[in-house]
Amino acid sequence: MFPYFFSDNRPIIAFIGIMAAFGITCIMLSKCSNYLPKDLGREFAVDGKKSAGKPRGAGLIFILVFTVSALLFSDLSMELCIYFMLVVIEMLTGFFDDTAEKPWGELKKGLLDLAVAIAVSVTYLQHNSSVIEFAGKSVTLHPVVFALCATVLVWVSINVTNCSDGVDGLSGTLTIITLATIYLLNQMKKTGGDFSFPILLFIVCLLGYLWYNATPSRLLMGDAGSRAMGVFISIAILKSGSPLLYIPVAFVLIMDGGLGLLKVSLIRAFKIHILKNTLTPLHDHVRKKLGWSNTQTVFRFAIVQVVVSVATVYMLIL
Repeated sequence: MFPYFFSDNRPIIAFIGIMAAFGITCIMLSKCSNYLPKDLGREFAVDGKKSAGKPRGAGLIFILVFTVSALLFSDLSMELCIYFMLVVIEMLTGFFDDTAEKPWGELKKGLLDLAVAIAVSVTYLQHNSSVIEFAGKSVTLHPVVFALCATVLVWVSINVTNCSDGVDGLSGTLTIITLATIYLLNQMKKTGGDFSFPILLFIVCLLGYLWYNATPSRLLMGDAGSRAMGVFISIAILKSGSPLLYIPVAFVLIMDGGLGLLKVSLIRAFKIHILKNTLTPLHDHVRKKLGWSNTQTVFRFAIVQVVVSVATVYMLIL
């Protein structure tokens, strides 16, 4: 909104927007966290009971701050407004689950995620082509094929990000690295368009959250945050024009949260048991089996993602 009225001062507007998004996130989390529902502790998660009593659902706060900031300080289009709305919808589905006395079932959450994923895919195709680029080559897919693949990508991104939320600061840190990599790739390839600046706003709102979530955490994002992060990552990678790059730029999120989804899916669908001696998500395995502390888990997972991201960026440069 503001860039439209102050087109001659866009750099200053962008600077103010980034600083405001971070500052307001910190203030709102500090002032409003006591109004959030309290975590009950996860019975089967490693150290899950240590989270009991902490405010949960902080994603409601930092996602709303991001959305207002994006509407005020971004170059708005109908496409972007729809994306922001879908991020808020996904956040609300997670928040209502966070506040429910009885957690929502997997089927209900999965169908809601699917509805949002379809909406993202349809919106993208209405405003963009079905061309995908990888390693300097472009391929045009049939719109129906592209929509199906994009829907799967969004659904997977929501759920692997959600499953990776279980250690103070982990999913937020990994999401920041993933989004920063996508932003850098956009600048290199001149892609992303008007979605690049919202990526920066999302990152600084997450940094505001991490101020209070770093070990030992004072509050938790809950499904309200993790599910919204997942859908935002998927939109960002779609807007980059290279959706296949989701695999390397979100590698650790996929491995941490995705292996558990794969393991459970194979057991339920085909009675196939894999990774019998591996706890999933992987952040539970390294803490219980390898004795890593929460801080070691966050730092080491983040280091792996940084290495993969650097390698991906350099590969594309070459």
